[in-house]
Amino acid sequence: MGRVFLFIYQYRAFFTFLLLEFFCVWLIVLNNQYQGASFFNSANSFVASVNGFSHNTKEYFSLRETNSRLSEENTMLRKQLEQLNQAVLLADTIGSADSSVIKQFDFVSAKVVSNSIDFQSNFITINRGSADGIEPGMAVINGQGVVGKVKITSEHFSVVTSLLNVDIMVSALMKRTGYFGTAQWGGGDTPDPDYVKLKFIPLHVKPVVGDTVVTSGYSGVFPEGIMIGTIARINPSPETSFHDLDVKLSQDFRKLSFATVIKSNLKPELDSLKMRVPTLQR
Repeated sequence: MGRVFLFIYQYRAFFTFLLLEFFCVWLIVLNNQYQGASFFNSANSFVASVNGFSHNTKEYFSLRETNSRLSEENTMLRKQLEQLNQAVLLADTIGSADSSVIKQFDFVSAKVVSNSIDFQSNFITINRGSADGIEPGMAVINGQGVVGKVKITSEHFSVVTSLLNVDIMVSALMKRTGYFGTAQWGGGDTPDPDYVKLKFIPLHVKPVVGDTVVTSGYSGVFPEGIMIGTIARINPSPETSFHDLDVKLSQDFRKLSFATVIKSNLKPELDSLKMRVPTLQR
């Protein structure tokens, strides 16, 4: 503290000069209209710039919270849209809407914790688990399209089998033609995370580059109409009865940050019915 006082004492003349300068400037601004207006305009501009910088900084550091909130809102809107689609479908088909069918799917928003795209069998970890009602076999999507299926869960986390995994197959539908097949990743020595194969489309079907491929809804896991991608290449397949089709994925798995887990409320009933079929045939 003594050094501070010593420093001020040694430079007392300089500090006195600065004080008098500020006092003179204040008198000029206070007693002259033009200089006063110029000063306050400049001060307001400076303060506005500082406030704008502060606001932009706060917005930048709140992006994570904003993205999480938007993901939750998208999940809620997707659930409402699915219920509305079910209501419209039932109204067109049977003239009424059964609430138990309308509420066929529930949606849970999740944050992607880890993700791989470079292997034949890729997996994704999300921050939702059994405590959130997540169970193995549930579908996982996001705003761009299909992501995968839940493989295993812990209390607060789940491992998802990515669509970029040779072991996962998704029932897919060509939207223009109405023909359905199976979407499956090719894998290989140099896996491409941008494409999957669309299999079992008969040769008499005439696919076109750019055709939209969506989920068929036949498995009861994914709702109908979830985007998978668009046909990018129609490869020659002279020795088979099916087309060799490459589908460009709508979801860029390199940028996967958020996901939505879909719970099919009617799937247990569907699985139970399928298990009874061999018994009925005997």
